Amino acid sequence: MKVSEIFIDEPVQWGLRGDPYLWREMKDQLEVVEMPASAKDLQKLIKSTYQEVTGHSIHDNKPFVVNRFKHGGMSSGAISPEYWLNKAIPLLVGRHVKPE
Repeated sequence: MKVSEIFIDEPVQWGLRGDPYLWREMKDQLEVVEMPASAKDLQKLIKSTYQEVTGHSIHDNKPFVVNRFKHGGMSSGAISPEYWLNKAIPLLVGRHVKPE
């Protein structure tokens, strides 16, 4: 199973307007990556991919803007680290499937 498969069902609610674009870019980035053996390793992978894609640590407290995610509007492209840390990452890690 590829890690990107846990990104197929998108959340109903997002943190900020750039979060759906980040979700989709991370899905694309993880398309060829095999599912790690443990949920802990999956969590590490998601956090490192988040940092690679955004250039920001998941532990940065303040929202920030990723220019390539801007698609019009005042808060366009804004990413919520709090949303990712408290909602999106736990959701994704909860979808972990042990490799066979």
